Amino acid sequence: MESVLAQLLPFLTALWWPFCRILAMFIGAPVLGEAVTPTTVRILIALVLAVIMMPLAGGHPPINPFSLHGVVATIEQALIGFVLGLAFHFAMSVIGVLGFMVSSQMGLSMAVMNDPLNGQSSDVTSALLSTLAIIVFFAIDGHLVIANVIGQSFKAWPLGSGFGNHLLEAVAYNVAWIFSAAMLLAIPVVFSTMVVQLGFGFLNRVAPSLNLFALGFAVITIFGLLMLAQVVRFIPEHYVRMTNMVLELIRQQMQVAAHG
Repeated sequence: MESVLAQLLPFLTALWWPFCRILAMFIGAPVLGEAVTPTTVRILIALVLAVIMMPLAGGHPPINPFSLHGVVATIEQALIGFVLGLAFHFAMSVIGVLGFMVSSQMGLSMAVMNDPLNGQSSDVTSALLSTLAIIVFFAIDGHLVIANVIGQSFKAWPLGSGFGNHLLEAVAYNVAWIFSAAMLLAIPVVFSTMVVQLGFGFLNRVAPSLNLFALGFAVITIFGLLMLAQVVRFIPEHYVRMTNMVLELIRQQMQVAAHG
């Protein structure tokens, strides 16, 4: 029994490091990190991947998890995994921001429903667009891409070697393109609703006795839905392009870490 425990302790110690990084990445990653994914399922998937990736995470001096060095190494693994997952969450956030912008322009921001993805209420347009993004995520094997990235990260940032500030700075500086990409997708809907509003403004000046504001709300909603139907066709293509941008960002940071 003592021999079994003596062999089990090094195995659990070696399993702890990839488990921390993978679980932290799942917390920040899209779909897997949402409230719709149960915590137990997330932990089990991280545990299975940690067992598979133990050979990639090996090759380093043993570290006692209960020592001060072990605590620092645990925080390091969790931070690396969370930042990588957060980078993939950018592409999904673009779709969410697009939904809020479109719903506010069409007057559908009052149509609120319970969103099981994040555990809170959101407008209908954002929920539908987020569901579309989740379908595209699994259609392009996004879960396999995330598993590949977390496996390659053990080579770029091995245990105890640190990761520098380049990864954090690159992820922080690329937050701005979430809003720019969402604005580019929302421009057709915003422009069409603005034209309708300007048209009804001129009509109200010509015929002030008509109640054009009540009619304008319905017309703006119809025009917005028509334009949204045209924009939705291009959302999968844009999502794939944004995911490729995230992968290129991570690849560049891995090259910097390898040459550093």
